[in-house]
Amino acid sequence: MPTITHRSGAVHHGRAGSGPGLVLVHGSGGDAATNYDHLVPGFSDIRTVITPDYAGSGQTADPGGELTLDLLADQVLATFDGPSDLVGFSLGAAVAATIAAGHPEMVRRLVLIAGWTHVDDSRLELGLRTWGRLATTDRESFAAYGPLVGFSPGFVSRVGTQALMAAPPPPGALRQIELDLRLDIRDLLPRITAPTLVVGNSQDHLIPVQHHRALHAALPGSRYVEFDSGHVVLHEHPAEITALIREFITSPAPAEV
Repeated sequence: MPTITHRSGAVHHGRAGSGPGLVLVHGSGGDAATNYDHLVPGFSDIRTVITPDYAGSGQTADPGGELTLDLLADQVLATFDGPSDLVGFSLGAAVAATIAAGHPEMVRRLVLIAGWTHVDDSRLELGLRTWGRLATTDRESFAAYGPLVGFSPGFVSRVGTQALMAAPPPPGALRQIELDLRLDIRDLLPRITAPTLVVGNSQDHLIPVQHHRALHAALPGSRYVEFDSGHVVLHEHPAEITALIREFITSPAPAEV
């Protein structure tokens, strides 16, 4: 796996395909491979697909100190080859929004999947705190909690729990979940200028769908698509999410029509 030297250490990332860049940013408690490996072939015929692991995930070490959105965004930005399309899932949506707000010249199109602006309700806080506690106290329950909150009930019933049981949490899982709880990107959103697609999931039990809708509402001019899916729409509807992203990143911007 290629690495980029960053002030925080080596940032590991995957690369596949050719053409303009498409950077896919993973969520907390996972890594680029578990979130995106099955989707990469659906983009690599038209894009150079870059899949970075940020601090505490995959082979990218957690450098210690305060874990911030700015640090994760800077690590991901270091893997860019130039202006790129940018997709972020879950915590990765906040990382992607941070990049788009701070470096608008580097982001052609922006896709935010299952994201939120800040934690402002007890249901969301309880779900994240329970997930974080299990990551450090009970790995078996952590593995079971993933299917319960990550996927829709119908999908779990069809696929089966054994196929969906989460792997042991990556080293940085708890610190990433703690960042989930305290992040607040509301002040960044007005600075985003890239054409933006927000994807919501109506059966999301980890980040309830009203937060996806609120993220869209905070981005005037953004496009919104909602799936009948749990949080991990990347695995529940891989063909559909791939087709949606391909259509969005290849369609002409309004000024280009």
